[in-house]
Amino acid sequence: MAYRLILTCYLALFILTASANVRLPAVIGNNMVLQQKSSCKLWGWAEPNEKILITTSWNNRVDSVKGDANAKWEMAVETPVAGGPYTITIRGNNTIVLQNVLIGEVWVCSGQSNMEMNFYWGLPQMAADIPIASNPNIHFFHIPRNSATAPQQNGEGSWVPCDTNTVKWFSAVAYYFGMKLNADLQVPVGLIHASWGGTPAEVWTPAEAVENNATLKNAAQKLTPSGHWPVTPGYTFNAMIAPITSYNIAGAIWYQGESNTGTASTYHELFSSLIHAWRARWNKEFPFYFVQLAPFNYGNNDIGARLREAQAKTLTIPRTGMVVTTDLADDTLDIHPRNKKGVGLRLANLALANTYSRPLKGVTSPLYQEMVVNKNKIELRFKNVDTGLMQKEKSIAGFFVAGNDKKFYPAQAMIKGKTITVWSKEVKEPVAVRYAFSNTAIGNVFSTEGMPLSPFRTDEW
Repeated sequence: MAYRLILTCYLALFILTASANVRLPAVIGNNMVLQQKSSCKLWGWAEPNEKILITTSWNNRVDSVKGDANAKWEMAVETPVAGGPYTITIRGNNTIVLQNVLIGEVWVCSGQSNMEMNFYWGLPQMAADIPIASNPNIHFFHIPRNSATAPQQNGEGSWVPCDTNTVKWFSAVAYYFGMKLNADLQVPVGLIHASWGGTPAEVWTPAEAVENNATLKNAAQKLTPSGHWPVTPGYTFNAMIAPITSYNIAGAIWYQGESNTGTASTYHELFSSLIHAWRARWNKEFPFYFVQLAPFNYGNNDIGARLREAQAKTLTIPRTGMVVTTDLADDTLDIHPRNKKGVGLRLANLALANTYSRPLKGVTSPLYQEMVVNKNKIELRFKNVDTGLMQKEKSIAGFFVAGNDKKFYPAQAMIKGKTITVWSKEVKEPVAVRYAFSNTAIGNVFSTEGMPLSPFRTDEW
């Protein structure tokens, strides 16, 4: 009897001691990068009313907080200008010392397979750059594929410095993006990668944003179930994004859309909802830069072109930017273009120019703005043209014009400075123009700085 009493007391003491330990979410750990010159939240779990002391080595300040009735705690720390490495000591009934903490710029990198692609997908540029990839001032946090029916407080993953091994497993687009930021800004860069090949945007959007919108809910019901990825609204957001929304970030980059071509007509509304929802969860209007889909043979109905059009419409949201990739597609029969270095560098240039105010010119692709009909010709005017337009071949390709009969004919085109004039002998009274508006069209018009003209149409037929 006495033995049982002693054993019971021992077990009770063990359980009490175990439950009292301070615990941290996966994203708060060794090698993490915190956003510079900002208020960054640290959080975790502890015994209710347990006093927790937090010391940051960049100022040796000691702050305290107590676990609440739900066994949770959180505290905001003010970060200095970029630098490190530092330590953060967290003392409660146990002590945790976070090592090799850097202060710099933190970005979330998300989407489907084109964001997910890494060295092991056979990317030639990655193979060439691996030997020189080690960089202690770039750190990776990779979130493994996961889903959940409700938003989670904690996820999986760990921070690791960039070296010739860790870079092989990380998103190529994200790596080249971070490499360029680090080189130009000369500050540490933290990259949080969360993507899953094949996933539609619905699963990355909080479920209520889809379910409470009749248009989006109807489109979500048209998604084809797969045995390889979820299609239920909110599922990957809940498991892979929700756990990091308390972690302060500079911004997000996004490469997705292939799985939504079947519902391209609603993608603009869906994608806009995703951006607004993410910003609301982070409580921050952070910049959101995304990649327009490359040419690919999706079949009939120009669904790829219409998805690209929906992506371009999303640029009406403040603090967004889009990378055009028509010239980076090496095979229109491959939905996974291999030139991920070009994509990552273009995303980085958008961030450098627009988020970090670097004096870069011509980092944004020209976009259609308006047209003027002059007898049998149409003059086209564009946005984002700093100095002018140019063609890369002897003749301009990709333009079509139509009259009121809605029949499109190949058009001749002439560039004059920042405008393009188009016409066709088959169309005496033109009313509409399309450029590279098909699933596989590439086009050959660029800004003089070398950025491809984004595909467009002037009609809504």
